[in-house]
Formats: sequence, structure tokens, C-alpha cells
Amino acid sequence: MPSPSIDGTQRGYVIPIGGAEEKIDNPEILAKFVELCGGKDAVITIIPTASQLDDTGSRYQQIFEEIGVKKAYSLPISERIDAQNEEYVKTLEKSTGIFVTGGNQLRLSTILGGTPIAKTIRQLNAQGVHYAGTSAGAAIVSQHMITGGNTGIVPTEDGVNLAPGMGLINTIVLDQHFNQRNRLSRLLSAVSYNPFLIGVGLDEDTAAFINPDNEFTVVGSGAITVVDPSDIEYSSMAEARTGDALTLLNLKVHILASGARYNITDRKASTA
Repeated sequence: MPSPSIDGTQRGYVIPIGGAEEKIDNPEILAKFVELCGGKDAVITIIPTASQLDDTGSRYQQIFEEIGVKKAYSLPISERIDAQNEEYVKTLEKSTGIFVTGGNQLRLSTILGGTPIAKTIRQLNAQGVHYAGTSAGAAIVSQHMITGGNTGIVPTEDGVNLAPGMGLINTIVLDQHFNQRNRLSRLLSAVSYNPFLIGVGLDEDTAAFINPDNEFTVVGSGAITVVDPSDIEYSSMAEARTGDALTLLNLKVHILASGARYNITDRKASTA
């Protein structure tokens, strides 16, 4: 569950990005994130844990500095012991924005899960600090995190692998690189378990800017696919055998391009 907010304090934005966001020519998503975080007064802390490339953190530091932030930090957290470092927690607490990079989301969950760093991220977001994550950093936003699964269109009984995520948002399940990697089947498989969840598929260079009122606006060059199973009449998941295709009746699907909106609480889509 998301951390409880303090009375009178709005939760910070939660901004999952589908990966491969434009970083140089027109960094629209990153620039909008910086603007929310205070523009030239923004202090951004980068967590490159999901990546196994040595220069991921420093690369994003440079990108944010070129956009024009006051300060950008990168926390070199590569083992669980690092996520208990009090100095890293103190650095994180200076942030007006937290940015989690792409890579392997299981590295994020196994290294950060249950540590002071993870708890601080959740608490800061509840207190108004904005969170953005790309690719793996987007996937871990969900309470139920997709870690793998089948490609294609048709959902199957074994079509998705799930693990606990950070739970900044508990009513949606996210998938990234969505259209580029043909991931509709695994998102459909995920929502077929329980119609409480809304499936959100993020194309590359596309983000959902989820505000404190649980409404998001689409930003970027691609689209977001929303799968709403709240009115589903039937799912064959309970009776299906391993590998079986699923029957899902009366699903609602929205395709939302830049500027479109979706209210997660009301499950209503709208144009700009």
C-alpha cells in the first residue's frame, strides 16, 4: 500500500516512463519532471540500481544538469548493504525529485525492497516529493510488478510473471516498452487475475504524469494503453490449464496519446 500522507500535504507526482525517453534533442518528459520538481531550484536524486552499467548514474546526472537543475546526485547502490547507508538516506532526503533508471526490475526489488532507501522513497513521495522512473523504474511503481511473460496479443494462464513492487500506486499494474515489445498478452494476463487492477501499458518515450488526485496526463511521442477490467463478465483464468489461452469477456480498452487523461479512481478517460 502507498505510504499514508501527512494531513494537509499532497502526495508527490508518480511518473512511470515506458523507457527509451528522449534525452538530448527534445527531452520533453525529463524537462517536465524537472519543472515539477522546482526547475532551476530542483534537487534530483538518481538511483541507477536497476542498471549494471557503470555510467548510468553519471549519464543522468549530466542530462539533468544540462536541463538546468540546482543539483543532481547519483546514489551508487548496487548491493543491499548500500541501501542501508545513512549518508545515502540523508542525500535522498534533500530531494525535490527522485529518478529511478531502467535495467532489471528484479535488481530493484531484491536490492531495495524493505531497506531504508525504499522506505524513504515511499515516505518522501507521500510528503510531496515527485518520483519518476523509466523502464524498470516504472515497473516497480506498482504493488504488483510485472517481471516477465509472453509476447503477443492473446493472454494465457502462464502469460505473466509477477513479484511485489514498491507500491507507490496500488490500483494499477504497469508494463513498459509496451508497443515496441508486443506486450499486450502479458498485461491482459495480469489483469485477468483480479479486476481490481487497471492495466497500464507504456510505450517508449511516453509517460503517465499521475497527480495527487490519481489522474494522469499522457506526455511523450507514443501512447498509453489502458486495460480496465472493472466491468468484466467472465475470466477463464481459474479453470485454465498451463499454457491455455484465456477467455475474457467485456474488457474495456483505451488508447491514449499525448495530452489525453485518465482518472484512475473513477476509471474515466478523457481528451485534453
